[in-house]
Amino acid sequence: QLQLVESGGGLVQAGGSLRLSCAASGRTFSSYAMGWFRQAPGKEREFVAAITSGAVSTYYADSVKGRFAISRDIAKNTVYLQMNSLKPEDTAVYYCAAARTYSILRIGGEYWGQGTQVTVSS
Repeated sequence: QLQLVESGGGLVQAGGSLRLSCAASGRTFSSYAMGWFRQAPGKEREFVAAITSGAVSTYYADSVKGRFAISRDIAKNTVYLQMNSLKPEDTAVYYCAAARTYSILRIGGEYWGQGTQVTVSS
């Protein structure tokens, strides 16, 4: 079982920045594609960003491209989501996810964290 724990959420002003972290344990972190999803109240969970197991490729939703950056630190078994130029519409619970491949991750993921709240004030 791959365990994922998110952290780094909080309250920031519009235009500010946050860095989310997702710490993995239990299995070989480097073998998985990793990603971030988010869900606002009353809305469907949506894809935000992903990074392949070898960190060769990254993928972003159009809504965050140019503002967010996903990265991973293999030695620390951690994936990050650097969020810049935050907007009120970015307010949501952010979930870390993992899967064997990027395609599987986008379909629905295989492992999920508990989520961390990000609130952006206007």
